[in-house]
Amino acid sequence: MPRIYLDHAATTPPDPRVVEAMLPFLTTHWGNPSSIYLEGQQARQALDAARKTVADLLGASPREIVFTSGGTESDNAAIRGAAFAQRARGRGNHIVTTAIEHHAVLHTVEQLEREGFRATYLPVDRDGVVSLEALAEAVGPETVVVSIMTANNEVGTIQPVAEAARIARERNPRVVVHTDAVQAAGSLDITPSRLGVDLLSLAGHKIYGPKGVGLLYIKNRTPWQPLILGGSQEKERRAGTENVPGIVGLAAAMQLAWQEREEFNARVGRLRNRLLYELPERIPDTVITGPADPERRLPNHFSCCFRNVEGESVLLALDLADIAASSGSACTTGSLEPSHVLTAMGIDRDLAHASLRLTLGRHTTDAEIERVLDVLPGIVQKLRALAGG
Repeated sequence: MPRIYLDHAATTPPDPRVVEAMLPFLTTHWGNPSSIYLEGQQARQALDAARKTVADLLGASPREIVFTSGGTESDNAAIRGAAFAQRARGRGNHIVTTAIEHHAVLHTVEQLEREGFRATYLPVDRDGVVSLEALAEAVGPETVVVSIMTANNEVGTIQPVAEAARIARERNPRVVVHTDAVQAAGSLDITPSRLGVDLLSLAGHKIYGPKGVGLLYIKNRTPWQPLILGGSQEKERRAGTENVPGIVGLAAAMQLAWQEREEFNARVGRLRNRLLYELPERIPDTVITGPADPERRLPNHFSCCFRNVEGESVLLALDLADIAASSGSACTTGSLEPSHVLTAMGIDRDLAHASLRLTLGRHTTDAEIERVLDVLPGIVQKLRALAGG
């Protein structure tokens, strides 16, 4: 049987239709979009068309779209750009985020603390849902930025971003609200106006587009200053020659994801539910992480912990069985520390070390899920026996 790939939260294979859209800009239309001659203007037309496409999909104006190198840069630029612009206007130096954000957000906020800002890290409950009561208590007249992810990359929990944005603005009408929508973009409606956010981050490679490209939505009139300086590209908001093939690919990937979202969610949700309901029956002492209610988590996302087993050993055994999976964020692979997401949810460190994340994709089949359900119980049983558990 061919290898089974169940780590789509880490990255997705580029869709052939996306690759086809990109090819002309890697071969014949390779000009610099800042140049005034024909080759440059061909690239400029493609760049402008892609910007309009993604803006329309987000219900935004093309002027509100800044293309970046990916989700990490978008998160960094959003938070640092808004924080410094707000502080320069004398509006305060306090940032509010959650304890389970991606490290692209958490490490940015930690660095800002070293640069004179204060930060509050909101707690979450056992399902990984942020406390809105803690948010209301945290936001005050000195709060300049609130950043809450749309859905968690490790446990799939969907956050109440729209309600959080409303509460934050009730407490401080001048606060800037950001959401990291990188993991949610392929499954959820992330229209900024619906979420009530001023800034939104997105990455191409999570939605069957190319790596190395993303976008930052910046609502008109939002206090913000650029992170990367140099030329006048992106209306002086992000210097550097634009990655035209990548941007064309991002626009194509977004179009496909938006068009196929409903069908995708229904299909992978059904397959994911088999893992959610059948795996704990087949493997004793399985602890589901994230909401047990499938409607409160991303439809392609399953995560759990196994008692009395080491998570890394499970991953290695699955790999030998030709099944690719993960224990959490790909950005923390190699860390000896347990997941900050799981520990923030109140899961003890030993159990957190035994985590497994299975994230489904467009091409995941019933047969593949059946194979996982057949293979995984034996792996866990053998590892427990070896450990004397």
